[in-house]
Amino acid sequence: MSRKTLPSVKSLVAAVLMIGGGLVLLSSCATTTPLLLQSEDFTVYRLQKGETPVTVAERFLGDPKRSWVVEEANKGVSFKTGQVVVIPLKEENKAGLRADGFQVVPILCYHRFADDCEGPLCLPARIFDQQMKYLKENGYRAVSCRELLAFLEYRQALPEKAVVITLDDGYRSAYEIAYPILKKYGFTATLFVYTDFVGASRNAITWDQLREMRAYGFEVGGHSVSHADLTQQRKGEDPRTYKARIERELLVSKQIIDKKLGQNTIFLAFPYGRYDETILGMCERFGYEMAVSVERGSNPFFADPLTLRRNQILTKDMTTFMSRLKTFQKASLR
Repeated sequence: MSRKTLPSVKSLVAAVLMIGGGLVLLSSCATTTPLLLQSEDFTVYRLQKGETPVTVAERFLGDPKRSWVVEEANKGVSFKTGQVVVIPLKEENKAGLRADGFQVVPILCYHRFADDCEGPLCLPARIFDQQMKYLKENGYRAVSCRELLAFLEYRQALPEKAVVITLDDGYRSAYEIAYPILKKYGFTATLFVYTDFVGASRNAITWDQLREMRAYGFEVGGHSVSHADLTQQRKGEDPRTYKARIERELLVSKQIIDKKLGQNTIFLAFPYGRYDETILGMCERFGYEMAVSVERGSNPFFADPLTLRRNQILTKDMTTFMSRLKTFQKASLR
């Protein structure tokens, strides 16, 4: 297995910085232009007043969310007026491959939040804040399920330290506690809701709250109708009745979310993380393109999109949390 390397990014940054003073001197005697070099692969550009990686990505890459491409290509470079930066125009390493291994993406799974918690599925708000702060300060970037799917389909590269944040079930604390904290650090997440629960009590999120979060950039995926274990046939239930019930859990929940939020729901979290081949076949038939379990681990680009691993955040210590953030798998690919 081989990879296309990017020596031109780092070396070009170094070369441009070395001659940067000369470029300033030469430009002082002529009409100045911020565009210093243009090719099919790179743009070399001098930042103008007020420009940031976000505005540069929007201008040259057509997507402000691709600001990480600019930042990762210019590590150690300060983004200030007059600074020369290199902007890669082509994605050379969509699979995250290196000679010593390959990129893997952790998916974090949360459920409920409170100021004071009891039980493993509840996380104190202050701990969640500490975890998101750790991600932000250590260069992790929260990516969407849609971006992860593009990576799995070899259509789009991801940041080196990409992580997906997911919130299960549809507790109102996802809106009242997690949502403000995630916005504070510039992150978004994917909510997996089971439709019987939405709006059912004061502890449940509402459709209006989901619409607000979706408008901000959050995603909403399915988690069945009633949060039943899809792999378990109930006592006294014949195979035909069981199959019809599971089809309803998967299809009707999707139809409800589609109608309520005006979207095509293609992401699913299996209740209790459990699935089998019959369920996977139904998922494909009903239009789900990516599904997550709660089997611990991170996901390489060659993972099956319908059986992704996901790390439940159940303990309240930072050491365990950090151990769930594996973003690279060492292996000899020479």
